[in-house]
Amino acid sequence: MSDVLDQARENPAAGNPASTPQREARTEGAARPLPLAGVRVLDVSQVMAGPYSCMLLGDLGADVIKIEPPGTGDQTRGAMGFKMKGPDSMGFLNMNRNKRSVAVNLKSEAGRELFYELVKSADILVENYRPGVMKKLKCDYETVRQYNPRLVYASISGFGQTGPWAGRPGFDLMAQAMSGVMSVTGHPGGLPVKAGVPVADIGCGLFATYAVLAAYIGAKNTGEGQYIDASLFEAALAFSVWDISEYWGRGTQPIPLGTANRMSAPYQAVKSSDGYFVMGATNQKLWLQLCETIGRQDLLEDPRFKTNPDRLAHREELIVELEKTFVTRTSDDWVESLLAVGIPAGTMHSYPEAFESEHGRHRQMRIEIDHPNEGKVSNIGFAVKLTGTPQQVRRHPPLLGQHTDEVLKEIGLDAAAVEALTARGAFAP
Repeated sequence: MSDVLDQARENPAAGNPASTPQREARTEGAARPLPLAGVRVLDVSQVMAGPYSCMLLGDLGADVIKIEPPGTGDQTRGAMGFKMKGPDSMGFLNMNRNKRSVAVNLKSEAGRELFYELVKSADILVENYRPGVMKKLKCDYETVRQYNPRLVYASISGFGQTGPWAGRPGFDLMAQAMSGVMSVTGHPGGLPVKAGVPVADIGCGLFATYAVLAAYIGAKNTGEGQYIDASLFEAALAFSVWDISEYWGRGTQPIPLGTANRMSAPYQAVKSSDGYFVMGATNQKLWLQLCETIGRQDLLEDPRFKTNPDRLAHREELIVELEKTFVTRTSDDWVESLLAVGIPAGTMHSYPEAFESEHGRHRQMRIEIDHPNEGKVSNIGFAVKLTGTPQQVRRHPPLLGQHTDEVLKEIGLDAAAVEALTARGAFAP
């Protein structure tokens, strides 16, 4: 540690991070503090899985400090191929609310010294660089735990920190392909299809979040943090419950089923007079009710469709028979009729239709955030609702390095210390 940094930390006038209001121990206007108020998170990640995980922690009240490379920042800031009013992409704006941005060059010795100071005040650190990069930067867990033994440190990567594939780049597409997700996505005999949403990225972000929260609770009880190894590959594998259960139970290779289901039939999209809708008669009671409702009692006597195993074995023939009736009315008509008798059914929406639906609006799944460049910017709303301490948008997605000076003051660095760090390249691209 440089003498300048040591002197700055010894100066009481420079500030005490443990007592600064920016730790946000209580949310303004709230009757109770948000669950993670007072928890400090260092977000040393880019693109999706890591930033998404840290945004969830920020939504719950954590003080998330996003550590970004000077000049470029999180590479998602410039992604997506279309321009907003400012330099940041809509994707970045949807994964980085409730954070503060500090631009620091971790490749410089001065930048690392500053990073260690930030580590001392943190509870959780999340990074998603390729295995070995953080060690090369001297920012790996074994190094930084010397400055904060209670730190919970999570590494997110494509394939984990160890193993034959550990050194490979980590992208959702590769994780979907190599985990088997793509082998069961699409229609039988069709071209390879990935899941339409980034299940490996988002899934890994969610798994990482649950792990760091569990480890944080443990660290509060013991005073000792721990290292978490999360990967997109394993997150994608974790979603294979029905598919791998079929293989382990029957020895049958899972194949793509389109919209159908391995456990029951009929349970899929079916054709109507104006398109498609989804429905599911997932047990014998619902099957009997379905045949009664659509006036196809003849199907009850067909030996191919007597039981659920029979219907699964003859799924294609079953759907052909059902669609003979379903094509006589519109999707909305059928959905209304089936729901009226307790049979699960639903309209197929596009994303815009879902977000703007009466229910989507009621559940506030599209929210508007004030932003200095964009004015009002749309964000995906909170996917779960806490009734006692509702999540809040306390901060707009940060501009690159917007909070550098603010955070440095919180950790006790005065103007002289910042000037010295600047001269030594801590903030240079």
